[in-house]
Amino acid sequence: MTSARRAHRPLRARPWLDERGAGTVLAIALLAVVVVFGVAGVSLGAALSARQRVIGAADLAALAAADAASGAIGGAPCDVAAAVARGNGAGLAGCRTDGLVVTVEASGSFAGIPISARSSAGPSR
Repeated sequence: MTSARRAHRPLRARPWLDERGAGTVLAIALLAVVVVFGVAGVSLGAALSARQRVIGAADLAALAAADAASGAIGGAPCDVAAAVARGNGAGLAGCRTDGLVVTVEASGSFAGIPISARSSAGPSR
């Protein structure tokens, strides 16, 4: 068999040597990796956003409760804190007053994962 005949022999006898479609498989694999990283990035961003929402709710609830404790606004400090936390998309997990200083703990969740934040407000000592 001459080298010219050997060069024209069909590759179907050995299909593992056929590289047709290899670029398509590589492109699909690369696209899958990009999609996985994209979904992970969006999920991480949503989780951090939920965490910041709970932290903000705790801060605002503590400030409102401290105002109620000082008499600047009406109502019981812990009741005011619960209403403010609820209005900001979180729940009030705990509330403690020590004179004019109020410490609150707000809670929430993201995808079933509990998130909590604690904040204090009041005059400095």
